[in-house]
Amino acid sequence: MTPSDDSPPRCEPAVSRSARIGFGLFWIYVACYGGFIALVLFAPGLLSARPFGGVNLAIACGLGLIVAALVLAVVYMVACRVVEGASHD
Repeated sequence: MTPSDDSPPRCEPAVSRSARIGFGLFWIYVACYGGFIALVLFAPGLLSARPFGGVNLAIACGLGLIVAALVLAVVYMVACRVVEGASHD
C-alpha cells in the first residue's frame, strides 16, 4: 500500500524521534503496570484497603492505569506534533 499523493511528506528524523518518544512512554506505562502487578503479588492485603471512601485500592489503581494510558497517549500526540513541527522549520 502506498501513501496518497496529497499526504504531507514525513521527515525520517521526525519519524525516528517519534518512535523513540513512543518507546519511552511505553516503558513508563510498563513501569506503572509492573508496580500494580507487584502490589497484587506481594501485598494483596493492601489492595483491599479503602482509602477513597468506599472504593478499594485495587479498583482505584486499575482506573489509574486507564487514566495513565490516556494521558500518555495525549502526551505522545502532542510530542509528535512538536517534533514534526520542528522538523519542518
